[in-house]
Amino acid sequence: MAISRSLQEYLKERGVKYRIVSHPRTGSSMESAEQAHIPGGALAKGVMTRDGDDFLMLVLPSDYHVDLDSLNGQLGRSLVLASEAELSAKFPDCERGAIPPLGFVFGIRTLWDPNSPLGADEKVYFEAGDHEHLIQVSGEQFHELMASAERSVFSRHI
Repeated sequence: MAISRSLQEYLKERGVKYRIVSHPRTGSSMESAEQAHIPGGALAKGVMTRDGDDFLMLVLPSDYHVDLDSLNGQLGRSLVLASEAELSAKFPDCERGAIPPLGFVFGIRTLWDPNSPLGADEKVYFEAGDHEHLIQVSGEQFHELMASAERSVFSRHI
């Protein structure tokens, strides 16, 4: 699988111009950035959280961490990181742990930290749905893709 079917249809429907970037199989977003020879700040990752049965995707650069305490305070929630097993049903056409950071494609509420450097560079990359391919879009196109995501400051650089 090079790209999730759901993601591919979403990008096609919106006329998004993208390129698929192949890299050796990896186990994390930072490893993907290293293997694809791209800066960690240019690779968007989706971190899945949940509060009971309510899931929320957080979008941030691969070289950033989520500050859950701050986010929970802002939202008045008790979010915790979702387990890989919980995500299989939410992302049926993606390999476990290789989810694109566009939760809304899969019907999941999505928050983006606009204070992060994502989209500031000429190119932004993100998981295609497996552990060997990334999607490359322009920074401007990434901003357009994230237009429907809610904004909140919840991350910090590693």
